[in-house]
Amino acid sequence: MSPQIGRYTASQPARTVDGWTLQRLTPPSRLFGANGLRTGPDGRIYVAQVSGSQITAIDVATGAIEAISPKGGDIVAPDDLVFDPAGNLYATEITEGRVSMRAPNGTTRVIAGDMPVANPITFHDGRLIAGECRVGGRTMQLDLNGGAPRVLLDNVPMPNAFDVGPDGKLYIPVMGSNEIWRVSLDGGAHEVVARNLGVPDSVKFDAEGQIVSTQVHSGQVLRIDPRTGDKTVLANLTPGLDNVTFVGRRTFVSNISGYIAEILEGGQTRDLVSDGFNWPLGLAVDTDGSIYVADGPFSYTLRSGQPRQQVGFLFTPGYPGYSRGVAAAGPGEFIVTTANGDVARYWPAKRENQVLASGFDQLYGVAVAPKGAVIFVEQGAGRVHSVQSGNVETLATDLKQPSGVTVSADGTCFVTESAGGRVVKLSGGRTVTVFNDLRQPQGILARGDSLYVVDAGLKELIEYNLSNGRRRTLAFDLPVGAPRGVTPKVLKAVGTLSGPMGPFAGIAAGAGGTLYISADAEGSVLALKPA
Repeated sequence: MSPQIGRYTASQPARTVDGWTLQRLTPPSRLFGANGLRTGPDGRIYVAQVSGSQITAIDVATGAIEAISPKGGDIVAPDDLVFDPAGNLYATEITEGRVSMRAPNGTTRVIAGDMPVANPITFHDGRLIAGECRVGGRTMQLDLNGGAPRVLLDNVPMPNAFDVGPDGKLYIPVMGSNEIWRVSLDGGAHEVVARNLGVPDSVKFDAEGQIVSTQVHSGQVLRIDPRTGDKTVLANLTPGLDNVTFVGRRTFVSNISGYIAEILEGGQTRDLVSDGFNWPLGLAVDTDGSIYVADGPFSYTLRSGQPRQQVGFLFTPGYPGYSRGVAAAGPGEFIVTTANGDVARYWPAKRENQVLASGFDQLYGVAVAPKGAVIFVEQGAGRVHSVQSGNVETLATDLKQPSGVTVSADGTCFVTESAGGRVVKLSGGRTVTVFNDLRQPQGILARGDSLYVVDAGLKELIEYNLSNGRRRTLAFDLPVGAPRGVTPKVLKAVGTLSGPMGPFAGIAAGAGGTLYISADAEGSVLALKPA
């Protein structure tokens, strides 16, 4: 297999009809986020990517990347990984609650199931040890032949990426208590090694036998003496750090957002993989022209001529949760839908949110009607709802995977049916087909007399004129949806952190007729402009 230069390889470049131009506002992402890290037998860094359901190998000398277990493959939502001396790769599949093994010849098999929120994993002296990153999580030695596991430690408050130290004991970063614990591989009571950290989510041991630990909340990389708990700061990065690995005496850390950085002397860092988007998902344009990007665990703003700015993260105060749909609701104010089933009003600058409605199954697109009602799509139940002043009203039922929603200036509501291949209008409690023959329509936007639809299956942006019924494609071969020929696996919930994590290629309107598109396949935001 030839190494990839990015996470998505298009069959041909995107193109537009005459009279329109297409440009990237952000560069493509090289990874689908970056979670577990492990240096492989070949000296490359192997990266688990939950969002992309992919494991990628990176050559630290050249930066070349190669998809080892690609999207659509047998391993689903890998969060952490480890190798045994024979070169077998073991991966925890966090949304599946299981551990799978990939042999050097590429065959896979499930080693263990019934592990809710399976996440940390390590291999030591013939023992495969894995754990559950949840409140009350178990840390277990797994039977390589599929037999019953042996519990080493139970009721751990969110254990994460652990490692066996030089003393032969297992060192566990415990996110729920903000501590690092150690326990004998024979089980028994734990000891606290270090406390009052920045929410540790990984532990590895360097060549001197010192702990190196990433801190997901503070963004620090700490070096900790396992005997005394004394700590020093190796580097200050950004919140969302996830894991650490070593290549020789070089130290590399990952961030959930998608970057991998090398820690240098004096607290300096150097990117091995630059930061990127996990997806992105919904888009909205603020009153100042900036673009709000919902990217699941993160949210960002894009302003002309400036680097993107992170404005929210799962662990920052006031963040409403894993966000998918978004609509502008006023200066610096947005309505978001979350994978946990909430519709919330969110003020990023104030770090505040207000839940408007909750308890729904797989929320996607959202729009604000002219009179202030919030219209949102509940894909899991095939319904569309409205909420205003605390009152929720169901506007449509029995839809086939509704995805995007938009409201025209006269208050008419239009919805895309992702599995139905059509756009419908909601009228008097009924759904009326506006146009069909689509493959996987997602984001939708009403502007003037026209509807604009992002079809992730056709990989097109389609314009439909409501006055005369004329339909035309404005852009072709867009980097949206899964690669052609790939059927991605459904990403289920991650404990209480997130509900099912489905894709959504959003669209929003800017000044001068510009249309912004979430290029979720390659991890960028596109601008389509009339020439």
